[in-house]
Amino acid sequence: MNLDFSGSKQRDAIEAEMPWDERSLSVTIYERLAKTAHEFSERPAFSYQITSGVKDKSVTLNWADTLMQVTRAANMFRAHGISENDVVAYVLPNCHETVFTLLGGMISGIVNPINPLLEAKQIAGILRETGAKAVVTLRAFPKSDIAQKVAEAVKEAPDVQNVFEIDLLPYLTPPKSWIVPLIRPKNPASQSHHAVVKNFNQELAKHPGDALTFEDIQKDRVTAYFHTGGTTGTPKVAQHRASGMMYNGWLGANLLFDEHDNVMCPLPMFHVFACQVIMMSQLASGAHGVYPTPAGYRGEGVFDNFWKLCERYKISFVIGVPTAFSALMQRPVDADISSVKMAFSGSSPLPVELYKKFEQTSGVEIVEGYGLTEATCLVSCNPIGGEKKIGSVGIMFPYTDVKILLDTAEGPKECGMDEVGEICINSPGVYEGATYTEEEKNKDLYHFDCYLRTGDLGRIDPDGYLWITGRAKDLIIRGGHNIDPAAIEEVLAGHEAVAMAGAIGQPCAHSGELPCAYVELVKDAEVSEEELMQYARDHISERAAIPKYLEIMTELPKTAVGKIFKPDLRKSAIMRVYNRELEQAGLNGRVFGVVDDKRRGLVAQIDPSAKDEEENIRILLGKHTRPWEWAEE
Repeated sequence: MNLDFSGSKQRDAIEAEMPWDERSLSVTIYERLAKTAHEFSERPAFSYQITSGVKDKSVTLNWADTLMQVTRAANMFRAHGISENDVVAYVLPNCHETVFTLLGGMISGIVNPINPLLEAKQIAGILRETGAKAVVTLRAFPKSDIAQKVAEAVKEAPDVQNVFEIDLLPYLTPPKSWIVPLIRPKNPASQSHHAVVKNFNQELAKHPGDALTFEDIQKDRVTAYFHTGGTTGTPKVAQHRASGMMYNGWLGANLLFDEHDNVMCPLPMFHVFACQVIMMSQLASGAHGVYPTPAGYRGEGVFDNFWKLCERYKISFVIGVPTAFSALMQRPVDADISSVKMAFSGSSPLPVELYKKFEQTSGVEIVEGYGLTEATCLVSCNPIGGEKKIGSVGIMFPYTDVKILLDTAEGPKECGMDEVGEICINSPGVYEGATYTEEEKNKDLYHFDCYLRTGDLGRIDPDGYLWITGRAKDLIIRGGHNIDPAAIEEVLAGHEAVAMAGAIGQPCAHSGELPCAYVELVKDAEVSEEELMQYARDHISERAAIPKYLEIMTELPKTAVGKIFKPDLRKSAIMRVYNRELEQAGLNGRVFGVVDDKRRGLVAQIDPSAKDEEENIRILLGKHTRPWEWAEE
């Protein structure tokens, strides 16, 4: 039976039952999986279909099947030299073998999921950083360059000894299954690197699935590395312990899911939302996870077929990010979704108008939450069955303590109610002192030795709700994907005509933010904005980081010590984007200023002469996460 998480008092009551350390939880991933497989052996665990059609082939594994295949994977990795301190990386789309690799990699050693959208150079950088000894990836497949990129990356990752390739062909049906072997692309790089290439499923079949061939030592340890970007040559790699994963799973199983729930999760299996929140909650509860298409929400036809897929699988919970919910609102609800109890949104802020439109259109309650890779994810969410404050990220989960702190000459000072400062977290998911693999990157990362500094700015209101008002760090978050502005700035600064460059995220109703850039030219240099845009397209390796807008300024705004003052750039971008949208909508209202409000962050101020257009302006600008208000008359 789910615990009551309908408000702060109920959350406190859960904590008062007993300290976290006294709760009886599994110590290892294998122990947790084995318990669930024993209790719910014949119930569905994972469903997957390579194409999104409502009647297309679907492959479902029960919990007994899952345990057997994961056990084989763990034994296979151990037989190939992976011990508990060795790393199995994977660069994969979603499929059942990704689940086997994730869980089997954690049981035998340390698993390292890598974003398959990264370029070969970024993948190589992560492989070197983690010292990966094995890589699991795709066999060359039509319409995918994953195999080719990984083969190139392995050339620059000397520790990799084995590459295991997964073929998606068995998931297809005729005639596609006949055509793919005829058009399968070549991958000559896979024959020219130093590692041994093996067929994943053929190797898997050689190993027993009824028991581990090695001891599952009953101790907490690091079992996963998750990179927090990869857009530069030196990504940060966060360390996740089994205990932090058990915490995420315990929350899901006790606050949300049970073995009768079907969870629609078209999120990528390299991201903490899918891996550490949803999959760990499945392991702890016995819930059934549905993962349609290799690319999840990005897959062909997923949005068009989404509601019918929910009907097909009798989905009870929908998992997504704001960009996905925005895309869903552009399609009719064309199926019986009466089984859907709730939708969960994370990874980036959810615009108020999108929140309202989703609930009104679908009739499904949507709950917004907050988490981060460095804390093994979960931090807070709007209470289940309780008051939801639209725009907030809710109340803290049980056993998670959040402090809002400010740096002062005397040390960190705790902020008062509704006072904005840095969000700092202490929870079972925080690995105090060792959040990142590199010791240097853990310096100055904690207050009071145990409160992780998130770099996010926020406040806690009198009811205990957490509000995020901005970011102390400059990451651009495009649809939940982190983009380091340095990846843009360093490229533009390499142009002979550019003296300085500043990159920020400009507002986007669909993606939350899109990268844009402002440059200051070398004295007497001449270059056009279009020429610089083309230079950026040619030299920025990650497509998602290519600016959508570039502007040459006579002089970039700077601080007293000469550092680019990005708040002024953000204000300029808000004015430009909002005014363009107001004009395109045929409205007379205009933003003539942006103020920095201590409680709400940057707030656009609208000319009060347009108050007769208030409803239309509210709907239009409500699609963005940044607030607006009428300027004083």
